[in-house]
Amino acid sequence: MNRYVQQGKVLARKLIRTLVKFGLFLRQFLLKQFNKNIYTRILFMNVLCFVICFVALITAFDFTVKQVTYNQIQQDTLRKAKRVNFALLQQNNLKWLGAFADEQNNGTYNQQEVLTSLSDVFNAKITVFDREGNIVTTSAKQDIVPGSQVEKNFIKIISTGEIITARIIDNETGELVFIAAIPMGDSKDTIENGILLEMKSPKIDPDINKMRLYLITGGIFILLMVIFISVYQAMHISKPISRLATSIAGLDSKNYVIQEDEPALDEIKTLTSQLNKLNEKMQKIQEENQKGEEERTRLFAEISHELRTPLTSVQGFVEAIQDGIVQDKDLLDRYLEIIYTQTMHINRLVDDILQLSRLESGSISLEKTPLDLVTLTQGVVVSIGAMAQARNTSVLFEKNTERAMILGDIDRIEQVIRNLLQNAISATKDGEITVRVEILQHEVILTIKDNGIGISSEELPRIWDRFYRSKNQRGNGKLQQSSGLGLVIVKQLVKLHHGKIDVESQLGKGTVFYVRFPAAHTNS
Repeated sequence: MNRYVQQGKVLARKLIRTLVKFGLFLRQFLLKQFNKNIYTRILFMNVLCFVICFVALITAFDFTVKQVTYNQIQQDTLRKAKRVNFALLQQNNLKWLGAFADEQNNGTYNQQEVLTSLSDVFNAKITVFDREGNIVTTSAKQDIVPGSQVEKNFIKIISTGEIITARIIDNETGELVFIAAIPMGDSKDTIENGILLEMKSPKIDPDINKMRLYLITGGIFILLMVIFISVYQAMHISKPISRLATSIAGLDSKNYVIQEDEPALDEIKTLTSQLNKLNEKMQKIQEENQKGEEERTRLFAEISHELRTPLTSVQGFVEAIQDGIVQDKDLLDRYLEIIYTQTMHINRLVDDILQLSRLESGSISLEKTPLDLVTLTQGVVVSIGAMAQARNTSVLFEKNTERAMILGDIDRIEQVIRNLLQNAISATKDGEITVRVEILQHEVILTIKDNGIGISSEELPRIWDRFYRSKNQRGNGKLQQSSGLGLVIVKQLVKLHHGKIDVESQLGKGTVFYVRFPAAHTNS
């Protein structure tokens, strides 16, 4: 016997583990399907909400129908009790003396006959009891033994005159019984007895089951409608998203604008608008990257071109010296001087390229302090005088103010002034250069004017390009030693100081550069 019990326990544990695994698998499967796409999520949610609401509706329906039916039965029980009371009051020859009085002393109609007749008419059990709760008589006399009493809570109706209705479960049959207890008599009489009427609950479950079946049938039909509507709704929502995904996938084909052909929901319109803005940004970034790549390619080509000429020259002279072709000492010294000059040019070119790269990448830092542009410019003019004299050119400095304070890096501002003056001296021979510093409103203006070779109007916009030299400069052997980056560096440095630089020039008449810096506010 114990062996079978143990085997049963083992089988039960296995069955429980199997059910648990199946439950976990089912839960994982449903969650996977629920999170699969919009179709399944909307369908699951709508069906789940419908099932929950439908079950709650059926439960509420059962409860409501039973409560309404039971309340009607209670009211019917009370009405029947009152009619029994009225019928008994019409029997004047009946006297309710005590429990189970001698029926032969009660005239033509005795108590039992009257109650039995009323019980058959109303299909209920009728009991008469006195003030002490003793049962005087009952329609089911065979079920009551002498000395039986009713429940104490029904006794008080005789003294108070109130009415009691109740529902109880019969301990023997388990059926629901409805009870109505009322005083026996009317307000004109002295109440001595009470009437207790008991009715069994009618069979309402078949009717409820039939109505429940109707509800379930209708619910299945509604569920099918819910599924159909859910699928339609999911398609209506997901279709624009699918089209949007297809449009996004087509961005590689250079189609940077997403079109929404059919009327879409506001959310889809908003998403499409945001994606179009993002695509525009991507297009700009790609164009900038492409321009940057083209610029780097052009820069490498320009650097290669600029370095090739001096390197070729150096290589040629070095090879001539190595091969012993140059025997004359004066010619050898001249070759070495050319090699040194070209080497210095290459070194200056590399330095300018590195500096321009740092400026354009923003990696250069400025140490800005208040400085007097008048004093700084005058010092640069003095230091560059020898270079101007070599070109038989005079440099004149004019100042319309004693102090012109700006906020800047003194080394970088000096580099701006020096580069502009060097360009002016290189372009001017046997001429004159005028340098002027003045304050106009909230700006400090540095003007450098020469009467040199000048620049044509066609070439003037290109002087800010890297490695660009005008035709006149290319024809001047001295000017060819320039790296072609000086003005580009000057423009970047002026921009870092929140300034502006402008140029005016006429071919054969000279050039004027205007450099404007924000004036610094100082306490006088």
